[in-house]
Amino acid sequence: MTSNKPLLFALLTVAAACATTEPRVIEPATSAHTTSAPAAAAQGTPQSFSVQDAAGAPEGAPPAPEVQRDYSLHGGETNLWRDPDFQRRFIESYLAETDIEPRVNIDETESLQKVAESISDGRMDRAIARLEKDGGPKTSAVFDFTLGNIYFQQEQFELAADAYNVAVDKYPKFRRAWKNLGLIHVRQGDHRAAGYAFTQVIELGGGDALTYGLLGFAYTNTDKPIAAESAYRMATLLDPLTLDWKLGLARSFFKQRRYGDAATLCGELIADQPNSADLWLLQGNAFIGMNQPLRAAENFEFVERLGASTPASLNNLGDIYINEKLFELAVTAYVRAMELDTEGDVSRAVRAAGSLTANAAFDDVRRLIAAIEDLHGDLLLPAERKNLLKIKSRIAVAQGLGGEEAEILKEIVEMDPLDGDALVLLGDHSARYENVEEAIFYYQRAAGIDGFEARAKKSHGQLLVTQGRYSDALPLLRRVVFLEPTDGLKVYIDQVERLARTSGGDN
Repeated sequence: MTSNKPLLFALLTVAAACATTEPRVIEPATSAHTTSAPAAAAQGTPQSFSVQDAAGAPEGAPPAPEVQRDYSLHGGETNLWRDPDFQRRFIESYLAETDIEPRVNIDETESLQKVAESISDGRMDRAIARLEKDGGPKTSAVFDFTLGNIYFQQEQFELAADAYNVAVDKYPKFRRAWKNLGLIHVRQGDHRAAGYAFTQVIELGGGDALTYGLLGFAYTNTDKPIAAESAYRMATLLDPLTLDWKLGLARSFFKQRRYGDAATLCGELIADQPNSADLWLLQGNAFIGMNQPLRAAENFEFVERLGASTPASLNNLGDIYINEKLFELAVTAYVRAMELDTEGDVSRAVRAAGSLTANAAFDDVRRLIAAIEDLHGDLLLPAERKNLLKIKSRIAVAQGLGGEEAEILKEIVEMDPLDGDALVLLGDHSARYENVEEAIFYYQRAAGIDGFEARAKKSHGQLLVTQGRYSDALPLLRRVVFLEPTDGLKVYIDQVERLARTSGGDN
């Protein structure tokens, strides 16, 4: 945080003087921007301190042009702490608000003025040493607050928070301390504590746009979207030029599943901020909530053109294209998502490969699997690797590549001898090629694995029926109907029993 030494010194001086228990003359602040001060000083007339003068904006000057601010609270690197307006307001927090401020006596005032001199000269260590020496449990909370401000400016946030907490413990109505404490909690991601601190500020009459906006941010991150909406509305009312408050309001709509309101507000904001990827992404997600996937796809594609896609947005785009049977576009989106995060989660892509296989999009699924193995091969979990092998085996079956299917399934069984699914599929493969004994061997292995007994014994029994071994098949089929009773299987067993009787036994 940049410093403003003359302003800081003037503010600290006034803070101490205004809060004292006895009257004190305030010396005029010297400002190169104040045209009336030199003439008045020449006449010996005492001057009152003006924050506007100290900030470099003489009273009566035309208002500054409106500038739309973007603090980037909701995405990307936060800009709030570098914003000149925020820095000015933080420095002004040294200035006492006498109606709700802790008092200081004459001795404390003298000490604080020396602290201000050290800060103005950039001797922060000396300022801290004096505050720690002269402060204590029975001194004014202004000492702890000033110490907290120094630590805050030095980005020693833990120490700053400790000092501010002492200040509000000593003087619970210390509004400036509550506000700066809330700012630290936002920096540290403790949104619940931030929400409490900003609520205290508002209860004490300090409801400015920044406080309401950051309160909305805290509520959003503690899953209180209705409260967040109210806070963001107040922030927007007081400061309609800051994008974050409007974006936060849109997010609160989204969390309340008011997708239409979120999409409409995002549309209004996009008209002013057409290159804001956050707005396009949020509106795209709102379109998904409104069951308008193709409109969402348009948004995600535009974000890709902006060069601001995320793995999540691209995976969403891939899911939309699969559902719309646009398989080539889907694979392109999934591959792009993996390229953006080569160490990330690939479960969406693996699941998509299964969907592509079910839709017989074999060329597309082979391209997707090749990309998964190329970009994430070394990072695949055993379960993901097995799933890909099973998908490959299904492709081989569908394309009549029986030998390839068997080799893939055997690789799966080598990886996991207790993979019942692969054993049953191996049995089915052997049965198709009339290798009956090998098929029975695989079925019997699968039947001994929890969760696969019914499936394996059903396939085993049906194989024996095709061989005319009805009596051998019946115990297996009866066990299946006991485990998973269905009317169709019962009818099938009745038919097998009649065949067994009419044939006079097994052939």
